[in-house]
Amino acid sequence: MTVPAEIRTAALAHIRDRKLLQTRSVGKTAFYMAGGKIDPGENAEQALHREIREELDAGIVDGTLEHLGVFEAPAYGHPEGTDLHMTCFLAELSAEPRPTSEIAELRYFTVDEYAAMPDVAPGSMLVFRRLQSLGLLD
Repeated sequence: MTVPAEIRTAALAHIRDRKLLQTRSVGKTAFYMAGGKIDPGENAEQALHREIREELDAGIVDGTLEHLGVFEAPAYGHPEGTDLHMTCFLAELSAEPRPTSEIAELRYFTVDEYAAMPDVAPGSMLVFRRLQSLGLLD
């Protein structure tokens, strides 16, 4: 019997005009939360700072980082049985986000706009629903 795989990530919930930022990696069709895998020796907050610099060419404004929660779902785009453990934070960015070489596109979505996409990441959808329940997203 094999042990189920788990991917541990840190993600940014960046909201603008009641819409949530999502990124699409080069060669992928789905939009995901900005952020990425937590490397050995890092905690979620350290990983988030590194990933946001790498993906969005921006930093996180000091004093704006707020823990939103841990979201667990099937890891979209990975083999069946792979679970996502995503630690998500709200924060403001120090610069206008722009896609770096690994990111093909970034967009802001309402809950309904994201849910209507042909490919929807379950972890992202959990964050959308949480933020909607808090009255932060349309």
